[in-house]
Amino acid sequence: MAEHEESVAESLLEKITEKFHGGDSSSSDSDGEKSSVVDSSAPSAAEVVKAKIYRLFGREKPVHKVLGGGKPADVFLWRNKKVSAATLGGATAIWVLFELMEYHLLTFVCHSLILSLAIMFLWSNASTFINKSPPRIPEVSIPEDMAVNIALSLRYEINWAFAALRDIALGRDLKKFLSVIAGLWVFSIIGNFCNFLTLFYIAFVTLHTVPPLYEKYEDKVDAFAEKAQTEFKKHYSVIHAKYLSKIPKGPLKDKKFQ
Repeated sequence: MAEHEESVAESLLEKITEKFHGGDSSSSDSDGEKSSVVDSSAPSAAEVVKAKIYRLFGREKPVHKVLGGGKPADVFLWRNKKVSAATLGGATAIWVLFELMEYHLLTFVCHSLILSLAIMFLWSNASTFINKSPPRIPEVSIPEDMAVNIALSLRYEINWAFAALRDIALGRDLKKFLSVIAGLWVFSIIGNFCNFLTLFYIAFVTLHTVPPLYEKYEDKVDAFAEKAQTEFKKHYSVIHAKYLSKIPKGPLKDKKFQ
């Protein structure tokens, strides 16, 4: 009897231990499944590091999207080298023609029309004598939708500029006021050394050189810009505490007119 009772007790103990270990394994499996679910929902380390990277001007989109995307961005970023080179070469030829050779725009337009109309007129009349087909001159007309879209885009940009100037004039943002004043002062200095055509050509060349270089070395440029911004904030905080904070500000609320 004693041996039988001991064997029964041992079998019971074995069953209990098996159930206990099985529960542990199932619980560990469930914990593993839960951890896997949590890990899958949690952001990866690469995404966290990428979110913390400083981008110039607070940029969140690629350079191609910032430039508007599509064919204009492809031209500025030299996606199609032939088109980009032709565009930049044409702009350079126009600048040389009007700036270096001092050829006036109205004179150029009139001479071009005289030459093209003369060629087409002679070709049309001479086609009957030389037994060749007359020139095919396409009909050119501006679509209404295109004109409306351009007008709406210009209207939006002009209204945005007027609203920004109004906010600055109301004295709500001192930092924006100082930046606009500094930008206008820089443009006034540049205007003393070059005319509008040269300034436009410089901007055009800049759009064809700076974005592709920035896209190629954006990590280095962003790191340098982050350091420069940190130093600027330090100096600006000192200047703001000593001088700018003592300047009286305008009213924060607009007056209502009936």
